[in-house]
Amino acid sequence: MPQCRRRTLLPLLFLLVALVVTAPTARAASTIVLPRAGQVGVGISGSFATLLPSGSLGEEFGSGPGLSVRLRYRMRFERAIGLTFDAQQLDSRNPSGAAGAFDSLTDAPAVLRDRLKLVTAGFEFYQMFDTRERTVKMLSAGAGLAQVSAHLTDGEIQYPIDGDGLYLSAGAGIERFFFRSWAWDLNTHYMAVFQGQKINHDISIQLGLIFYAAY
Repeated sequence: MPQCRRRTLLPLLFLLVALVVTAPTARAASTIVLPRAGQVGVGISGSFATLLPSGSLGEEFGSGPGLSVRLRYRMRFERAIGLTFDAQQLDSRNPSGAAGAFDSLTDAPAVLRDRLKLVTAGFEFYQMFDTRERTVKMLSAGAGLAQVSAHLTDGEIQYPIDGDGLYLSAGAGIERFFFRSWAWDLNTHYMAVFQGQKINHDISIQLGLIFYAAY
């Protein structure tokens, strides 16, 4: 093959290989539609939570699964506000032991509390970073109401317990967009739950999906 043709074909071959390698990445990136200020995201996540062994709740109950639903409204200057609804089911630390967190509703000593249900609803503020990238980082702070009930070993529910409490929260997480306005939503949260005249410390990790509606 003449030297001039070889010099012409080699750059073309390298260009073809580069196009084949980068084509899937380019197509994937072209399907991403990042949310803008004024858009609302709707998300749902599964979670795993644990209470630290202090406070009126943490002394008796430990860890368990949960479910979270979020509404997140994007604002200018990489900020957002939202509403968050969480429900956690936390198992007793000692199912065969005597319940000590609340006043019992029954005189039968064999009826114990084996599971706690912690439901919270509140407002969150987000400071976001890298909002023009596929992976958006964020810090959050929130406050709201907490409601506690207990499942008894005889199948009954002890509710309400000490009325409604308050909580304060702080968290960090990411949104990773993978198709149009759909993103994976991964975050971790700390909640200080003011219930039973003590502060209870709840830590959770959450993973789910969030979708931003177009307008």
